Amino acid sequence: MKKIVIHGDFERYRSELEAVERLFDASAQSIHKARNELRIAALGDTRVVIKAFRIPNLLNRVVYAWLRPSKAAKSYANALNLLALGIDTPQPVAMIEEHTLGLFGRSYYVSRHEPYDFTIREALHHKIEDHEAVIDAFVNFTYGLHAKGVWHEDYSPGNILIRRENGGYRFMLVDINRMRFAAVTPKQGCANFAKLWARSEDLIQMAQRYADLSSIPPQACLELMRRYAHRVVTVKKFKRLFKEKP
Repeated sequence: MKKIVIHGDFERYRSELEAVERLFDASAQSIHKARNELRIAALGDTRVVIKAFRIPNLLNRVVYAWLRPSKAAKSYANALNLLALGIDTPQPVAMIEEHTLGLFGRSYYVSRHEPYDFTIREALHHKIEDHEAVIDAFVNFTYGLHAKGVWHEDYSPGNILIRRENGGYRFMLVDINRMRFAAVTPKQGCANFAKLWARSEDLIQMAQRYADLSSIPPQACLELMRRYAHRVVTVKKFKRLFKEKP
């Protein structure tokens, strides 16, 4: 059994989306492959990105079938929420879930493919000449998210796409299945920079800019950024150690 939700703009592609496995398998253009895989495919004259989520463990197959929305469903709903708030993310096309004997199986989130020039990673690695201007614009964008009550739980370098437009920068969010929509305090806002793996001088720049926009002192914001970044590193090291085989 399949559960499928299709955006009204793409209803004409229902038959292709109902056979999303075939569409995914036919694409040879994989752009990311880890726990989940992303491939670019074509729906008529529209290029889309299909994100195939791996089949979860048995417990989560029950949870996602009966108790909680799946990652694909959350991605689709979060995209609609972001766009309604005026925050850029690739337009949602569809979400598809497979269910077998009451258990959740594979799921897919389909969105329009959006070309971009670079991610925030290139700015934070100083691989572009205007990295300081990009970082300032990025902090402005992030503060705008927080002011609208948006907290991206996977706010990491590869999930912030940037396109140069009209002499400025257009930011787009991806990997959006883990988000919260609620009031964000200035302290929480500073903590949201923790997964960026930024250099010390860039953290100082971001803390100063975020403080200029909010009510938190620059040094307090910087200390929060450093504390939570250290926590992220510690957790990552612990997980790596835990996974190592004796």
